[in-house]
Amino acid sequence: MQMDMMKVSILAILGALVGLIFRSQKQEYQIVVGMAAAMMIFGCTVAYMVQVKEQLSGLLAYAASKKEYFALLLKVTGITWLCEFAAGICKDCGFSAAAGQIEMFGKIAILFMGMPVFLALAETIAGFAG
Repeated sequence: MQMDMMKVSILAILGALVGLIFRSQKQEYQIVVGMAAAMMIFGCTVAYMVQVKEQLSGLLAYAASKKEYFALLLKVTGITWLCEFAAGICKDCGFSAAAGQIEMFGKIAILFMGMPVFLALAETIAGFAG
């Protein structure tokens, strides 16, 4: 894990340095280099997410009665991750308005996905209250 973090950090730094070199010549190349570095880092992250999902599946065996909450947790994590990634790319390309809209959509999607949990919590509290 620690070695992979070093590799990803080096990849990010190299991508930034190569992007800076191209900034003075052609800005289009800087954007391409930044996006390529981001995609490679995204690929590394996907590999770790597969491992995390496998480990969480083991945890799910202990809480087998609440599988819907586990699926919800994975979906919310995926939405957060993808929205942050897409918004970051939009910001790097100078489209901060689009990045803001992506972030807003992600927040609303997470709020919508969390409503069943909120309703279950409200029912539990109502059950305790009376």
